[in-house]
Amino acid sequence: MRKNYFWKLAGHELRLGDRTLLMGVLNVTPDSFSDGGKYSDPDRAFARAVELEEQGADIIDIGAESTRPGSERITAAVELQRLVPVLKRLRDRITIPISVDTYKAEVAERALELGAAIINDPSGLTFEPQLARVASNHNAGLVLNHMRGRPETWAKLGPMPDPMATIARDLDAALSRARGVGIDKTRLVIDPGLGFGKRKEQNSLILARLHELAGMDLPILTGPSRKSFLAHPDPEENRFATAAAVTASILGGAHIVRVHEVREMRAAADVADEILRARAENTFDTETQRPALRPSTRPR
Repeated sequence: MRKNYFWKLAGHELRLGDRTLLMGVLNVTPDSFSDGGKYSDPDRAFARAVELEEQGADIIDIGAESTRPGSERITAAVELQRLVPVLKRLRDRITIPISVDTYKAEVAERALELGAAIINDPSGLTFEPQLARVASNHNAGLVLNHMRGRPETWAKLGPMPDPMATIARDLDAALSRARGVGIDKTRLVIDPGLGFGKRKEQNSLILARLHELAGMDLPILTGPSRKSFLAHPDPEENRFATAAAVTASILGGAHIVRVHEVREMRAAADVADEILRARAENTFDTETQRPALRPSTRPR
Protein backbone atom coordinates (compact mmCIF):
# COMPACT_ATOMS: atom_id res chain seq x y z
CA MET A 1 0.00 0.00 0.00
CA ARG A 2 1.36 3.44 -0.85
CA LYS A 3 2.41 5.61 2.06
CA ASN A 4 0.27 8.56 3.17
CA TYR A 5 1.68 12.08 3.15
CA PHE A 6 0.53 15.62 3.85
CA TRP A 7 1.67 17.88 1.02
CA LYS A 8 2.09 21.43 2.29
CA LEU A 9 1.41 24.17 -0.25
CA ALA A 10 1.08 27.94 -0.21
CA GLY A 11 -2.21 28.33 1.66
CA HIS A 12 -3.24 24.69 1.34
CA GLU A 13 -2.47 21.21 2.61
CA LEU A 14 -3.37 18.08 0.67
CA ARG A 15 -3.61 14.58 2.08
CA LEU A 16 -2.02 12.09 -0.31
CA GLY A 17 -2.43 8.34 -0.29
CA ASP A 18 -6.00 7.65 0.81
CA ARG A 19 -7.10 8.16 -2.78
CA THR A 20 -5.38 9.24 -5.96
CA LEU A 21 -5.52 12.96 -6.63
CA LEU A 22 -6.05 14.20 -10.19
CA MET A 23 -4.07 17.13 -11.52
CA GLY A 24 -6.11 18.54 -14.41
CA VAL A 25 -4.08 19.94 -17.30
CA LEU A 26 -4.85 23.40 -18.67
CA ASN A 27 -2.55 24.42 -21.52
CA VAL A 28 -2.71 28.09 -22.48
CA THR A 29 -0.16 27.67 -25.25
CA PRO A 30 -0.67 27.96 -29.01
CA ASP A 31 1.57 24.95 -29.71
CA SER A 32 1.17 22.24 -27.06
CA PHE A 33 1.24 18.62 -28.21
CA SER A 34 -2.43 17.77 -27.77
CA ASP A 35 -4.54 20.91 -27.39
CA GLY A 36 -2.41 23.82 -28.56
CA GLY A 37 -4.43 27.01 -28.98
CA LYS A 38 -7.68 25.60 -27.63
CA TYR A 39 -7.50 27.53 -24.36
CA SER A 40 -5.14 30.37 -25.25
CA ASP A 41 -8.01 32.85 -24.81
CA PRO A 42 -8.18 33.78 -21.08
CA ASP A 43 -11.96 33.53 -20.92
CA ARG A 44 -11.95 30.06 -22.46
CA ALA A 45 -9.12 29.05 -20.14
CA PHE A 46 -11.10 30.27 -17.13
CA ALA A 47 -14.18 28.32 -18.23
CA ARG A 48 -12.09 25.19 -18.75
CA ALA A 49 -10.52 25.46 -15.28
CA VAL A 50 -13.97 25.70 -13.70
CA GLU A 51 -15.09 22.71 -15.76
CA LEU A 52 -12.06 20.67 -14.65
CA GLU A 53 -12.87 21.41 -11.00
CA GLU A 54 -16.50 20.40 -11.52
CA GLN A 55 -15.38 17.15 -13.16
CA GLY A 56 -13.37 16.18 -10.08
CA ALA A 57 -9.88 17.65 -10.48
CA ASP A 58 -8.04 18.14 -7.19
CA ILE A 59 -5.43 20.50 -8.67
CA ILE A 60 -5.34 22.63 -11.84
CA ASP A 61 -1.93 22.62 -13.59
CA ILE A 62 -1.55 25.58 -15.96
CA GLY A 63 1.16 25.54 -18.62
CA ALA A 64 2.05 28.53 -20.78
CA GLU A 65 5.10 27.03 -22.54
CA SER A 66 4.98 23.80 -24.51
CA THR A 67 7.45 21.04 -23.67
CA ARG A 68 6.40 18.82 -26.56
CA PRO A 69 9.28 17.09 -28.38
CA GLY A 70 11.06 19.52 -30.67
CA SER A 71 9.50 22.65 -29.14
CA GLU A 72 11.57 25.81 -28.81
CA ARG A 73 11.99 27.75 -25.58
CA ILE A 74 10.21 31.07 -25.12
CA THR A 75 11.06 34.13 -23.03
CA ALA A 76 9.65 34.77 -19.58
CA ALA A 77 7.85 37.84 -20.97
CA VAL A 78 5.95 35.75 -23.53
CA GLU A 79 5.12 33.09 -20.97
CA LEU A 80 3.79 35.69 -18.53
CA GLN A 81 1.77 37.35 -21.27
CA ARG A 82 -0.11 34.08 -21.71
CA LEU A 83 -0.29 33.12 -18.05
CA VAL A 84 -1.06 36.27 -16.04
CA PRO A 85 -4.53 37.02 -17.50
CA VAL A 86 -5.65 33.47 -16.70
CA LEU A 87 -4.33 33.55 -13.14
CA LYS A 88 -6.03 36.91 -12.53
CA ARG A 89 -9.38 35.52 -13.67
CA LEU A 90 -9.01 32.38 -11.57
CA ARG A 91 -7.94 34.04 -8.34
CA ASP A 92 -10.51 33.28 -5.63
CA ARG A 93 -12.82 31.77 -8.27
CA ILE A 94 -11.95 28.11 -7.79
CA THR A 95 -11.45 26.26 -4.53
CA ILE A 96 -8.73 23.81 -5.54
CA PRO A 97 -5.00 24.66 -5.62
CA ILE A 98 -3.44 26.04 -8.80
CA SER A 99 -0.15 24.67 -10.05
CA VAL A 100 1.95 26.43 -12.70
CA ASP A 101 4.10 24.37 -15.03
CA THR A 102 7.28 26.40 -15.47
CA TYR A 103 11.04 26.19 -15.00
CA LYS A 104 11.57 29.97 -14.96
CA ALA A 105 12.13 31.69 -11.61
CA GLU A 106 10.66 34.96 -12.88
CA VAL A 107 7.46 33.26 -14.03
CA ALA A 108 7.18 31.29 -10.80
CA GLU A 109 7.55 34.46 -8.72
CA ARG A 110 4.70 36.22 -10.52
CA ALA A 111 2.48 33.13 -10.54
CA LEU A 112 2.83 32.67 -6.79
CA GLU A 113 2.06 36.36 -6.23
CA LEU A 114 -1.17 35.82 -8.19
CA GLY A 115 -2.34 32.91 -6.06
CA ALA A 116 -0.66 29.78 -7.42
CA ALA A 117 0.16 27.27 -4.68
CA ILE A 118 2.44 24.85 -6.56
CA ILE A 119 5.28 25.14 -9.06
CA ASN A 120 5.62 22.13 -11.34
CA ASP A 121 9.18 22.37 -12.68
CA PRO A 122 9.58 20.16 -15.76
CA SER A 123 13.38 20.46 -15.55
CA GLY A 124 13.87 19.30 -11.97
CA LEU A 125 15.75 22.53 -11.15
CA THR A 126 18.32 21.94 -13.90
CA PHE A 127 17.38 24.92 -16.11
CA GLU A 128 17.03 27.62 -13.44
CA PRO A 129 18.08 26.31 -10.01
CA GLN A 130 17.14 29.69 -8.47
CA LEU A 131 13.49 28.69 -8.92
CA ALA A 132 13.89 26.67 -5.71
CA ARG A 133 14.56 29.86 -3.78
CA VAL A 134 11.37 31.42 -5.18
CA ALA A 135 9.31 28.40 -4.14
CA SER A 136 10.90 28.48 -0.69
CA ASN A 137 10.19 32.18 -0.20
CA HIS A 138 6.49 31.62 -0.94
CA ASN A 139 6.16 28.32 1.01
CA ALA A 140 4.89 26.77 -2.21
CA GLY A 141 4.60 23.14 -3.15
CA LEU A 142 7.23 22.04 -5.67
CA VAL A 143 7.11 19.17 -8.16
CA LEU A 144 10.54 17.91 -9.21
CA ASN A 145 10.14 16.35 -12.65
CA HIS A 146 12.87 14.30 -14.29
CA MET A 147 13.88 15.62 -17.70
CA ARG A 148 16.68 14.25 -19.82
CA GLY A 149 18.18 16.83 -22.14
CA ARG A 150 15.89 19.48 -23.60
CA PRO A 151 12.72 19.14 -25.73
CA GLU A 152 14.50 20.54 -28.79
CA THR A 153 17.16 17.80 -28.57
CA TRP A 154 15.14 14.76 -27.47
CA ALA A 155 14.98 13.29 -30.97
CA LYS A 156 18.78 13.07 -31.04
CA LEU A 157 19.17 11.29 -27.70
CA GLY A 158 20.08 7.64 -27.57
CA PRO A 159 18.54 5.13 -25.15
CA MET A 160 18.97 5.95 -21.48
CA PRO A 161 21.15 3.37 -19.72
CA ASP A 162 19.57 1.86 -16.59
CA PRO A 163 16.55 4.21 -16.60
CA MET A 164 15.40 3.73 -13.02
CA ALA A 165 18.85 4.18 -11.51
CA THR A 166 19.40 7.28 -13.65
CA ILE A 167 16.03 8.79 -12.72
CA ALA A 168 16.54 8.08 -9.00
CA ARG A 169 20.03 9.59 -9.08
CA ASP A 170 18.91 12.73 -10.94
CA LEU A 171 15.84 13.22 -8.74
CA ASP A 172 18.02 12.84 -5.65
CA ALA A 173 20.24 15.62 -7.02
CA ALA A 174 17.17 17.80 -7.59
CA LEU A 175 16.02 17.05 -4.05
CA SER A 176 19.41 18.16 -2.73
CA ARG A 177 19.13 21.44 -4.64
CA ALA A 178 15.69 22.06 -3.17
CA ARG A 179 16.68 21.13 0.35
CA GLY A 180 19.81 23.27 0.02
CA VAL A 181 17.71 26.44 -0.05
CA GLY A 182 15.59 25.36 2.89
CA ILE A 183 12.55 23.74 1.25
CA ASP A 184 11.06 21.22 3.65
CA LYS A 185 10.44 17.69 2.33
CA THR A 186 6.74 18.11 3.13
CA ARG A 187 6.52 20.58 0.22
CA LEU A 188 8.10 18.28 -2.39
CA VAL A 189 6.72 15.74 -4.87
CA ILE A 190 8.75 13.75 -7.41
CA ASP A 191 7.81 12.86 -10.99
CA PRO A 192 9.81 10.36 -13.11
CA GLY A 193 9.05 12.41 -16.22
CA LEU A 194 7.32 10.02 -18.60
CA GLY A 195 8.20 11.06 -22.14
CA PHE A 196 10.72 13.70 -21.09
CA GLY A 197 13.70 12.47 -23.12
CA LYS A 198 12.91 8.77 -22.73
CA ARG A 199 12.51 6.24 -25.53
CA LYS A 200 9.06 4.70 -25.98
CA GLU A 201 9.86 1.32 -24.39
CA GLN A 202 11.58 2.98 -21.44
CA ASN A 203 8.35 4.69 -20.40
CA SER A 204 6.69 1.29 -20.02
CA LEU A 205 9.66 0.17 -17.93
CA ILE A 206 9.30 3.22 -15.70
CA LEU A 207 5.64 2.41 -15.07
CA ALA A 208 6.48 -1.25 -14.39
CA ARG A 209 9.13 -0.29 -11.83
CA LEU A 210 7.57 2.89 -10.46
CA HIS A 211 7.35 1.34 -6.99
CA GLU A 212 11.15 1.55 -6.73
CA LEU A 213 10.91 5.33 -6.31
CA ALA A 214 9.07 4.82 -3.01
CA GLY A 215 12.50 4.46 -1.44
CA MET A 216 12.97 8.23 -1.80
CA ASP A 217 10.16 8.66 0.78
CA LEU A 218 8.34 11.37 -1.19
CA PRO A 219 4.93 11.46 -2.85
CA ILE A 220 4.98 10.41 -6.51
CA LEU A 221 3.27 12.11 -9.45
CA THR A 222 3.07 10.76 -12.99
CA GLY A 223 1.90 12.39 -16.21
CA PRO A 224 1.03 9.67 -18.74
CA SER A 225 -1.88 11.52 -20.33
CA ARG A 226 -1.74 11.73 -24.14
CA LYS A 227 1.99 11.00 -24.21
CA SER A 228 3.38 9.84 -27.53
CA PHE A 229 4.61 6.54 -26.08
CA LEU A 230 0.96 5.41 -25.86
CA ALA A 231 1.06 5.20 -29.70
CA HIS A 232 -2.64 5.73 -30.40
CA PRO A 233 -3.15 8.77 -32.66
CA ASP A 234 -6.92 8.37 -32.63
CA PRO A 235 -8.21 10.49 -29.70
CA GLU A 236 -10.72 7.88 -28.57
CA GLU A 237 -8.15 5.08 -28.55
CA ASN A 238 -5.63 7.35 -26.88
CA ARG A 239 -8.10 7.99 -24.06
CA PHE A 240 -8.32 4.26 -23.32
CA ALA A 241 -4.53 3.91 -23.53
CA THR A 242 -4.17 6.80 -21.08
CA ALA A 243 -6.60 5.10 -18.68
CA ALA A 244 -4.43 1.98 -18.77
CA ALA A 245 -1.30 4.01 -18.03
CA VAL A 246 -3.08 5.90 -15.24
CA THR A 247 -4.13 2.60 -13.66
CA ALA A 248 -0.59 1.23 -13.92
CA SER A 249 0.74 4.41 -12.31
CA ILE A 250 -1.61 4.11 -9.35
CA LEU A 251 -0.93 0.42 -8.81
CA GLY A 252 2.77 1.31 -8.92
CA GLY A 253 2.36 3.81 -6.10
CA ALA A 254 1.57 7.17 -7.71
CA HIS A 255 -0.23 9.57 -5.37
CA ILE A 256 -1.15 12.06 -8.10
CA VAL A 257 -1.74 11.65 -11.83
CA ARG A 258 -1.66 14.55 -14.28
CA VAL A 259 -4.43 14.16 -16.86
CA HIS A 260 -6.36 16.00 -19.56
CA GLU A 261 -9.66 14.07 -19.33
CA VAL A 262 -10.54 14.40 -15.67
CA ARG A 263 -14.00 12.82 -15.73
CA GLU A 264 -12.86 9.65 -17.51
CA MET A 265 -9.62 9.30 -15.53
CA ARG A 266 -11.49 9.82 -12.24
CA ALA A 267 -13.41 6.62 -13.04
CA ALA A 268 -10.18 4.75 -13.83
CA ALA A 269 -8.50 6.08 -10.68
CA ASP A 270 -11.43 5.06 -8.48
CA VAL A 271 -11.16 1.45 -9.68
CA ALA A 272 -7.38 1.42 -9.23
CA ASP A 273 -7.78 2.83 -5.70
CA GLU A 274 -10.22 0.04 -4.86
CA ILE A 275 -7.71 -2.53 -6.09
CA LEU A 276 -5.01 -0.95 -3.91
CA ARG A 277 -7.29 -1.08 -0.88
CA ALA A 278 -8.16 -4.71 -1.58
CA ARG A 279 -4.49 -5.55 -1.87
CA ALA A 280 -3.81 -3.99 1.53
CA GLU A 281 -6.87 -5.39 3.32
CA ASN A 282 -6.77 -8.97 2.10
CA THR A 283 -3.54 -10.17 3.59
CA PHE A 284 -5.93 -12.16 5.74
CA ASP A 285 -9.26 -13.65 4.75
CA THR A 286 -11.72 -11.28 6.40
CA GLU A 287 -14.33 -13.97 7.05
CA THR A 288 -12.14 -16.73 8.49
CA GLN A 289 -9.16 -14.65 9.70
CA ARG A 290 -6.98 -17.23 8.03
CA PRO A 291 -4.08 -16.18 5.82
CA ALA A 292 -5.27 -15.40 2.33
CA LEU A 293 -4.76 -18.09 -0.28
CA ARG A 294 -1.41 -18.13 -2.02
CA PRO A 295 -0.64 -19.86 -5.32
CA SER A 296 0.67 -23.35 -4.81
CA THR A 297 4.41 -23.77 -5.23
CA ARG A 298 4.21 -27.56 -5.55
CA PRO A 299 5.25 -29.03 -8.91
CA ARG A 300 2.40 -30.28 -11.06
